[in-house]
Amino acid sequence: MRIVSPAKINLFLHITGKRRDGYHDLFTLMSCVKLADVIHLDFDTDHISLYCEHDQVPRDISNHAVRAAAIFFEQARIKPGVAITLEKNVPVAAGLGGGSSNAAAVLKALNRHYGSPFSQQQLHRMATGIGADVPFFLYGKPALATGIGDRLTAYLPLEQLPVIIIKPNFSVSTAEIYKSFSLGLTNDKKTITDYFFTEKTAFNAAIHLVNDLERITAARHPEIHQMKRRLLDHGATGSLMSGSGPSVFGLFSTPEAAQKAYDGLRCSERDERIFLTNLVTGDDATK
Repeated sequence: MRIVSPAKINLFLHITGKRRDGYHDLFTLMSCVKLADVIHLDFDTDHISLYCEHDQVPRDISNHAVRAAAIFFEQARIKPGVAITLEKNVPVAAGLGGGSSNAAAVLKALNRHYGSPFSQQQLHRMATGIGADVPFFLYGKPALATGIGDRLTAYLPLEQLPVIIIKPNFSVSTAEIYKSFSLGLTNDKKTITDYFFTEKTAFNAAIHLVNDLERITAARHPEIHQMKRRLLDHGATGSLMSGSGPSVFGLFSTPEAAQKAYDGLRCSERDERIFLTNLVTGDDATK
């Protein structure tokens, strides 16, 4: 079985509180993009395994995809048996949700393969136990997310805008960035988004592209600001760090403008990866 596992970007991200369990409450708008991993599942085996050529991808239960398979088989009371081969196209530890996407893709694929023993609500509960972004990827459409990211509301007024993503040659720890975040230090005036953005609000890159975690990551890695400036200098209508970073994206008004910017950015000799993709606004993220 071959499945596609897309990346995501956060079109805004606000931290609204800290919970007793250590997680943070947030309010964010997420969308998948066409940049995606490819996963192959082989059921001719009597255990769970994962193979990936990328040396930073764990093969054990710490891998979200392996954990998703283990939880599925346990809950379904089915003898574990799937070999997962992961073609890693989404950068690792990049703020693009690659591991969470892999977990959601495996959950959905296993449920389909075994005749849908679980409802969408049951899969959602499994996903929440794996990671904060996994429910969004299970949902598969642009969504406003609250709670730890598990309470989702469909967001329809989003265009399939072209996107350029820059992943620098360093990674960050999501846990460390959240640990360093202090609500008392949030002073961005644009946090008004928290209160007035709804599923009917038209997205405006000039107003809504705000990430409360960007200040934390950029303080450690000033390259974040430099990447944003380069994207804007190449014609992006807006630019933002995704998630806890360090990936930065730029939105473009037309495919032609995005292609021109992509060609210009690739001429740089900087040690980074650059992706030209687009927002996914429907159920075609996994096709």
